[in-house]
Amino acid sequence: MSRTFGAVIIGDEILSGKRQDKHFARIAEMLGARGLQLSWVEYLGDDRQRLTDTFKRTMATGDVVFSCGGIGNTPDDHTRQAVAAALGVDLELHPEGFEELKVRFANEEITDKRKLLVTFPRGVGIVPNPFNRIPGFMANDHYFVPGFPQMAHPMIEWALDTFYRDEFKPVGDKVEKAFLLTGPNAYESALLDLMERIVAAYPALRLFSLPSLVGQERRHLELGVEGAPALVDQAMEEIRVEIEKRGITWRWREAA
Repeated sequence: MSRTFGAVIIGDEILSGKRQDKHFARIAEMLGARGLQLSWVEYLGDDRQRLTDTFKRTMATGDVVFSCGGIGNTPDDHTRQAVAAALGVDLELHPEGFEELKVRFANEEITDKRKLLVTFPRGVGIVPNPFNRIPGFMANDHYFVPGFPQMAHPMIEWALDTFYRDEFKPVGDKVEKAFLLTGPNAYESALLDLMERIVAAYPALRLFSLPSLVGQERRHLELGVEGAPALVDQAMEEIRVEIEKRGITWRWREAA
């Protein structure tokens, strides 16, 4: 059974619209390049209790989770404290993290405020930061990295390549094909029985349906499957036969 991968993206500035999220699409892309898939994402503000509750829940699932943001040393950063509460441990100066900090500030004073950058929940490991040597941390298949994409994304790649290589799947083993359906019966509720039949007959495939609207009018319905090429072709042929029986016009969706 493949692992489930999720993401938690933290910051009041994202929820308020002051900043645009740069993590979701990139995490999905990094996973996809390794034959994996992002199953869920949650956006959370800088609320310590909500963060604590979230990490308690996600750590109980066994999911692999990448958490971006909130690990700095300013008063609005609560991720370190929330994770400590979720784990039921105290915060402490991390010895390996402190060594990284000393390299980062080799010719400068290591102040108490700077030490906060590597004050993590007791017992966690560190996630190396190739950008500026100030690490993130990890516990229970959760990886806590900064909100800055130029730091966070190489750190996530390191975690994937270091701990989950056995999960990687050849990207060429999966294809995605879809029809664009038009006509009075080309809408999802009219095709639910067909979709349910395909899902039951091909559990190894991922079925998707995406309606397209122009104003209040339906433009078309994109209906397709993703998975092993032979199974995809077989399922698409069953779909084609059925939609033609129902008088629905179809054409192949062009490759992305």
